[in-house]
Amino acid sequence: MPKIKNKICLDGETVTPYDVFLVARKNFKVELSPKAVIKIQNSRNIVEKILKSDKGYYGINTGFGSFQDVSISKDKLSELQENLIISHSVGVGEPLPIDVVRAMLVLRINTLCKGFSGIKLSTVLAIVDLLNNKITPVVPEKGSVGASGDLAPLSHAVLVLIGKGEAFYKGKRISGKDALQKAKLEPVKLEAKEGLALNNGTQTMTAIGILTLHDAKNLAKLCDVSGAMTLEALKGKSSPFHPKIHEVRKHEGQGKSAQNIRNLIQGSELIDLVDKDTEKKVQDAYSLRCLPQVHGASRDAFDYVQKVLEIEINSATDNPLIFDDEEKIVFSAGNFHGQPVALAMDFLGLAIAELGNISERRTARLVDKNLNFGLPAYLTKNGGLNSGLMITQYTAAALVSENKTLIHPASGDSIPTSANQEDHVSMGTIAARQASEILKNVQNVVAIEILCAKQSLTFREQKPSKIIQKICDFLDSVSPKIESDREFGKDIKAIFDLVVTEKIIEEVQKEIKLN
Repeated sequence: MPKIKNKICLDGETVTPYDVFLVARKNFKVELSPKAVIKIQNSRNIVEKILKSDKGYYGINTGFGSFQDVSISKDKLSELQENLIISHSVGVGEPLPIDVVRAMLVLRINTLCKGFSGIKLSTVLAIVDLLNNKITPVVPEKGSVGASGDLAPLSHAVLVLIGKGEAFYKGKRISGKDALQKAKLEPVKLEAKEGLALNNGTQTMTAIGILTLHDAKNLAKLCDVSGAMTLEALKGKSSPFHPKIHEVRKHEGQGKSAQNIRNLIQGSELIDLVDKDTEKKVQDAYSLRCLPQVHGASRDAFDYVQKVLEIEINSATDNPLIFDDEEKIVFSAGNFHGQPVALAMDFLGLAIAELGNISERRTARLVDKNLNFGLPAYLTKNGGLNSGLMITQYTAAALVSENKTLIHPASGDSIPTSANQEDHVSMGTIAARQASEILKNVQNVVAIEILCAKQSLTFREQKPSKIIQKICDFLDSVSPKIESDREFGKDIKAIFDLVVTEKIIEEVQKEIKLN
């Protein structure tokens, strides 16, 4: 999509995960494409025609869920839609991050742009106003089972639109009514079908998934960097990264990771070094030798998740769907069901966790004097008086062990809701939240590996590659060389912040391009 003057044009067809990222985190504004405006208006015209008939249509002039057989009189249709949003706003827990909620809103607008939801154009434009004025609804993180979509979180997001609920605005948490007033916006009065068009869909799990995937893909690049640092510190061998090896096993991610390592270690005096410590070492441990195979598999998993999310972003996911077809214009079906995203989110969490598993094993080798080829125990000069980086590996071990619980597939569970009318649900939002939590854990695990690898290199007489040395020099600004014990938690946090903000990758890519 065009990105002109920090603005994304939404058309329901061609929006990308990166477009969503730009709105969510870079505060790009949004607008509707002319074609989307026409499709929204045409869809609403069909709803207006339906309202003139006496036939019952689910969610338009009937109740919801197991109340589907209850007919609603025309003078109560507006109240029906508002009651839907209010009654479904039952989420609990801490608020979702602002970037996630912004992503939810842009995704919801985009699905409405497809023109199958029957919503008024003015209501869609009101959501656009929320985004462009940086009004972010307070949305509790828990309460969605992922079908009929993300009912509870999407309802909380809509509360602000109708002048209720709470919002974050200019750094403060205030009532939704006050947020609209401060931005000089008017509350929306929902009409027939509109509440259902707003809270039926997969936008919460998809929003979390898009942002988690964005960070995971950058983390995969950083894992190649941290792995190369450790490879240098442990006087590793270059042969496992030779192009011929990866040409005969054509997994794309594996090849990209191997090429990154080759580029990162080029010119090193430590790689393939033979001395009294390493001359009997025929092969490196798997955590070094199989680095491209493991990192590459996660990369390939991320590519699969990307394809699923690209489809979901530009899909119509509410119910019923309204088609301009004289024979049957309203279809009550199940596009709100989050199963495609749920399975992808479980896969995403597992793929991220594996990056952490192998990183922690490299850290364990760095601090173990029996495995680190001549480095001092726990990477400290005066062991005994100083504990050095001993306990950093404990933290990494705790985080990867926590991830072993978090990778239990949420999509493997289901529980009936709405008096067994909705008797199979996806748990996709739980899967997405788990993947997000796994990501944070692995970002810390990799920060610990970077800390230990950087310290290890200070004990080597030979020089690492130019780019690895530059990374170490850059890291010294937030985590100087360790001479004696200090509060290493501060070092981990400082490096973690560089991981999250992608500053380390930016430094690397000033010298070489990372795949």
